[in-house]
Amino acid sequence: MERSKQKQMNQNENETDAAINGHFDGRVKIPGWSAGGAAGNPSTAPSSSVMESWREERTRSLEDNEMSLPSIAAAYTTILRGLGEDPQRQGLLKTPWRAATAMQFFTKGYQEKIIDVLNDAIFDEDHDEMVIVKDIDMFSMCEHHLVPIFGRVHIGYLPNKRVLGLSKLARIVEIYSRRLQVQERLTKQIAVAITEALQPAGVGVVIEATHMCMVMRGVQKMNSKTVTSTMLGVFREDPKTRDEFLTLIRS
Repeated sequence: MERSKQKQMNQNENETDAAINGHFDGRVKIPGWSAGGAAGNPSTAPSSSVMESWREERTRSLEDNEMSLPSIAAAYTTILRGLGEDPQRQGLLKTPWRAATAMQFFTKGYQEKIIDVLNDAIFDEDHDEMVIVKDIDMFSMCEHHLVPIFGRVHIGYLPNKRVLGLSKLARIVEIYSRRLQVQERLTKQIAVAITEALQPAGVGVVIEATHMCMVMRGVQKMNSKTVTSTMLGVFREDPKTRDEFLTLIRS
């Protein structure tokens, strides 16, 4: 009895760990959904119980920014003193406020919701060929060291009677990248958001990025790049579709 109870507790913990910023980092069976997007044999897709989770995401408002700015600036003043600097010298007098407003901008993704940019940009369209937007500039902040991550994002999806305005793919990247991040999670969040919004036959996301925590500190490898990918639906299940996507983003 105790062993069964412990097993259930472990399972619940694993399910909790699978949540990524409101998204379910898992693949479950949904009757009537197939890799090709048509009704038929069950296949894998994001859980229907969380399909709308991205509609409710916002953890910071403009009012929050105004209220928190003095405390963030004060924290930067403390940091300057801790580094051995004099916050009262001419060159640093306004630095805490500048740094505080800059950090709020770097993390402005917490102020935005995916639904804000997608509401009027999803269109019914009888198009079933791959859509790719590549070389989307990406700037983020490493949540481990609070230093920049920058690079390029490549996105492809196979529509299932619905398409998304092309600029909105870049907006999705902007919302999620303008948060404290790790590249692996960022890659998956972008893919899951597109899947939840469009329910396409498949989605592929590849990110190539430079991490300043590797370049400026630690191993200090100047030319190192990190590549991550998330493949969902037919991009994961069909090697030909995945290879076509990877070939096109490299061309």
